[in-house]
Formats: sequence, C-alpha cells, structure tokens
Amino acid sequence: MDYRKLAQKYDTPLYVYDFGEVAKNYAAIKKAFKARKSLIAYAVKANSNLSLLKLLANLGSGADCVSIGEIKRALLAGIPAYKIIFSGVGKRDEEIAEALEKDILYINIESEAEGHRVERIAKELGKVARISVRVNPNIDPKTHPYISTGLSENKFGVDIDTAKRLYLLAKKSPYLSPVGIHFHIGSQLTELGPIKEASAIVADLVRALQKIDIDIKFFDVGGGLGIRYKDEKTIEPYDYAQGILSTLSGLDVTIVCEPGRFIVGNAGVFLTRVLYEKHTGSKRFIIVDGAMNDLLRPSLYNAYHEVEVVGKEGEGEPADVVGPVCESGDFLAKDRPLPPTQPRDLILVKSAGAYGFVMSSNYNTRPRPAEVAIEEGKDRLIREREHFEDLIEKEIRFMV
Repeated sequence: MDYRKLAQKYDTPLYVYDFGEVAKNYAAIKKAFKARKSLIAYAVKANSNLSLLKLLANLGSGADCVSIGEIKRALLAGIPAYKIIFSGVGKRDEEIAEALEKDILYINIESEAEGHRVERIAKELGKVARISVRVNPNIDPKTHPYISTGLSENKFGVDIDTAKRLYLLAKKSPYLSPVGIHFHIGSQLTELGPIKEASAIVADLVRALQKIDIDIKFFDVGGGLGIRYKDEKTIEPYDYAQGILSTLSGLDVTIVCEPGRFIVGNAGVFLTRVLYEKHTGSKRFIIVDGAMNDLLRPSLYNAYHEVEVVGKEGEGEPADVVGPVCESGDFLAKDRPLPPTQPRDLILVKSAGAYGFVMSSNYNTRPRPAEVAIEEGKDRLIREREHFEDLIEKEIRFMV
C-alpha cells in the first residue's frame, strides 16, 4: 500500500482500513460456525463507521450495539432490526423504549433492576419485549483488567441465581419474552480454556431452564476473540467455535457470536507524520502530529501497537513516539528501536482498526482525523477530517 500517496492526498493523522481484510475476517468467523444455526453480530463499538457497517450488512452481518446511537447507525447502514442486539449496563428509559419500537431481535438484561424497567416500559408501550439475560459466569478471562467482564467484581451481567430469578420473572410476565441467554467474559481473549468453561456453565443453565419450560432460542457467546498486536498466540476461529459447540450437547439453539476486534482490528492502520525529534540526556522522542486524542489505547491500557517508519528499515536508538497533546500520558509507543527520522517522515501504527477512531476525542481542541477505505486496491474517503468550525458549531451561537 502506498502510504505516502495516501498521506499526500488525505493529510495526517489518518485512519486507513482494508475492506478486503474486513470481509475475509468476517467470512472466517462465519465459516467457523457453519455447522450450526448462527448469527454473527458485529460489535459496533469496535468501529462504527457507516461505510464499514454497510460492508458488513451486505455480507449478512448482524449488530451488537451498546447505545441507541449504535442501533441507529446499524439500521442506517442496512442491518435489519431482526439481527440487532442491544447490550450494555446503562440503558436509559428512552433508549429501551426506542429499541422496543424498532422491534430489534432482543435486549440483553444486565441486572434485576433493568429487568423490571424493561418490563414496565414494555407494558407502557403495549409491547412484548424479547430479552436475553447476560450471565456472569465468574470466570477469569486472563486478559487486561480494563477489558475483563466475566468476573463477579466486574459491573457486567448477573450471577446464576439472579439469572434464574430474572427468567422466572420473564416467564410469568405478559410483557417479557425470554428468548436468549448471553455471556461475554472479556476482550482480547487468547486462551480457549476460560471460554469453554464459561460456555459450559451457561449451557448447564439453559438445560435447567428447559426443565421449567423456558425455551431459550439464542445462545449468545459474546465476542472478545483476540488478535495479534505483538507476539500473542491467538485462537483459531475453528478451535474457538468447536470449543463452544462441545458444550452444547442436546441443545437446539442458534449461536450468536459478537466479534468486533477480530473483524476490524488488524484491518486498520493509523498514519501519522513526524514533526521532529527531541533528545534529552537520557531519552529520544519522535514527536508526531497524531496524539492520544486520535488513538487512545496506548495511553488508556498501555496497549502495544507495532510501529514502523514508512520506507525505512533497520533499528536505531530506542525512542518514544509521542504526540502534541499536553499530557505526559500522550504517547503511541515507548522505547521502540526505530531508525533515525526526519520531519515529514511517516510513522505507521498497526492493528488500529478497532477501538481507534471510535475512542477519539477533541481534547486540546484537536479536530479528529479522516478515515479512508481501501477497496480492490482503490482508496475512498469514508469520513471527512474535522475542522475547527465543526468543533465550535454547537457553542458559538450561545457566546455572549
């Protein structure tokens, strides 16, 4: 890929996504579950660009959404309502109501309080809410604590006993229809054992529910399948699927899988331009025009992304790649042996397709970067670069 040409045409910082790679990754996870009824519901929070969502819609994908805004994006991109799931612990009443009005596949219930709220809102609307209960199996996913979601100390889901109470509530209620069960133990999972263990626990709960005539149709295994950022040994989609399927003996359910990072993470890069180098007594800094407001993962999680200087090979003195934001935590990489750079050299930050642009902000009154898609070797702008006027339009008319 000619990154110099892209930088010249679209400026930097810049996000670039290979749509062919996105399609290939979607096909791989879909194929892994082909032996059973399945729905691949892309986790919109990973990358919510409308053009990317439209690509996935055309491939047959559903959508796992965590806000009404994401639901609206999915619908606008052509993903049908019957393939959309609404997850998340903090749904507002109006979000729940709108999701019910849009007749999405189901709402994931994360607490008893939320179960009662969904029931009340459905009653007020005269509707029956299709629901799934998110079960927290208290399994250590062996991932970063910020992206762990399956332990009892995490805010997500309910324990087994609470889940049983919620299903009994739904069975008795004329306004709730318990169609699914859900678990998601964390993100960037690289070990199969915790996934199988969690799936077995939740499958046993489904069998217990069947005995009291609660017929679960959707077995939602969440997402979280890891990708390679550095030297991780990742799980093959086939092994992932087989691990889950091995726990479902005797169950006639549609498997719902919600990959996000797996589909888009390695399909995207972040391109930033060198401004200059700075040397102190003990440190070398490569100062670039991209910053933590553009790509937050390194600052937020101390996440590792491979970086390279476009067109330059070899190693040099270790350097921190840092941005212009006025925070010591503003860095894209630390202590990397990179070749000497000159102003206007390009730095490529790899594996930036997931949780990159979607977590960006306008901190320091910095406009967010453009996004570009590569399709069959051709580049296409899919989001314009912001400008100062975009940042102030919601404020300027109130200035007195």
